[in-house]
Amino acid sequence: MKRKKRRGPTAPAQRRELRLDELTGIVERAKAALSDADHATLKAAVETLAFLTQELEAKGTTVERLRKWLFGASTEKTSQVLGDPPADADAGDATGAAPDAKPKAPGHGRHGAAAYRGAAQVTVPHESLHRGDACPACLKGKVYPMAEPAVLVRVTGMAPLTATVYACERLRCNLCGEVFTAAAPPGVGADKYDETAASMIGLLRYGAGLPFNRLETLQRGLGIPLPAATQWELVERAAGQLAPAHDELIRQAAQGEVLHNDDTTMKVLALMGAPHAAAGAGAAATTAGSAADARTGVYTSGIVAVGGGHRIALFFTGHQHAGENLAAVLAQRATELPVPIQMSDLLSHNTAGDFTTLAAGCIAHSRRRYVEVADHFPAECRFVLETLREVYKHDALAEQRHLSAAERLQFHQAQSGPLMADLEAWLRAQFDERKVEPNSSLGEAISFMQKHWSRLTLFLRVAGAPLDNNVCERALKKAICHRKNSLFYKTLNGAHVGDVFMALIHTTELNGADPFAYLVALQRHHDEVVDEPAAWMPWNYQDALARLATAPASPP
Repeated sequence: MKRKKRRGPTAPAQRRELRLDELTGIVERAKAALSDADHATLKAAVETLAFLTQELEAKGTTVERLRKWLFGASTEKTSQVLGDPPADADAGDATGAAPDAKPKAPGHGRHGAAAYRGAAQVTVPHESLHRGDACPACLKGKVYPMAEPAVLVRVTGMAPLTATVYACERLRCNLCGEVFTAAAPPGVGADKYDETAASMIGLLRYGAGLPFNRLETLQRGLGIPLPAATQWELVERAAGQLAPAHDELIRQAAQGEVLHNDDTTMKVLALMGAPHAAAGAGAAATTAGSAADARTGVYTSGIVAVGGGHRIALFFTGHQHAGENLAAVLAQRATELPVPIQMSDLLSHNTAGDFTTLAAGCIAHSRRRYVEVADHFPAECRFVLETLREVYKHDALAEQRHLSAAERLQFHQAQSGPLMADLEAWLRAQFDERKVEPNSSLGEAISFMQKHWSRLTLFLRVAGAPLDNNVCERALKKAICHRKNSLFYKTLNGAHVGDVFMALIHTTELNGADPFAYLVALQRHHDEVVDEPAAWMPWNYQDALARLATAPASPP
């Protein structure tokens, strides 16, 4: 029997040093042999490899942290991070449920008929009975309509953009040859594309992240072609008509009581490569000077202003950071107004600008540092996370009770103040009593919270100060969705068009209105919007439409 030859230990693969610029050069040289989609995919893979290499070489990086960066954390709830057991199992009822357990919402995600606000309403009369007819059941009474009809919902599929072909009859005289053509219906013929077309394209592209080419493919498959170039022409023209309302949003946002700001990276092909001297043209009404001219990074800044019972979301794409864009917005603030509250994630980019605010720090960002090290320091992180959980419960309770800003401040001072004082004492004790190494990952989280403690606890001293910057983080998902699907903007003008649509769409959503109907109204009543833009905001434009509907017709 022939014996197998034993193999020695496998020699480790030889490590080869590769610089990112070398890999980028290889990808660019291979561009001629690849399609645009394949080239973009290969380039993204190289950038991901460079990011992973950089993070693996960084101090304190763990496989768990890389996994969360790549795929995202499913949740950061304290019970999920620390594996909390069910609270007081013995205190539940006979079914084992906790006494304060949140009941499961009915409906299982299904929507009732009232949710279909944009659906066509059709009244179906009874096939044989009418008001006042004799009852066929008892033969004595009479039937009358009930206040609530039996409601059925029928959902049908259709193309995002539909078309109607009008065949206007033509008649010709058999003697003189004169041709007589039927008149087109009102509004047909002046422009091939209605205002609703540009609104739908803008909503799909900048509200839902559907690229022009993908919508072109969808429309072609449904028999209603809509080239990507035509889509761009429509949204670019519509952005010019939407500009007065967008400018008014910026002006009103500057008067806000609380302003949230943050930014995310973005790609603009015109700004990639050599530093672009005209970085600010068309992206935002900001001039950051020579320092911004030399930058190569491109960002989309998000600003959410809260005040007067409304929320306004703004977006600015270019070389400027969130702090510089916020300074440009606050330049329109009325001088007699008090200093506003600014909420950010404590990065210097968000506060760098020529403006004065009451700076508040995002507790959620500080909390996340403990979530990342909870596996290694479960007992210490449990105390911090559970303390902050109680603070958030108090804030939610204040919102449920509809407390005013002053009442909310008093409530937090009474309920959350002692908790935060205990947390501050605990933070000091970790270093003073040498319980935690300052250079450890937990020590870095503690140092960060101590350094920014005054900003993190502004909600205990100033009425109206929020706990976190989550509202701005959610707003930036519009830009992130666009980046993930469309990958980039081509020019600064294209980025500005996207910023205008995103601002109007997300502001309308934040105020509970219909963004599609709002975009259509702004285009159809452009002249009225120019004359009085403050009357055409997402929260009051319906009143302006009602006034136009009841106004007497002007003489011809």
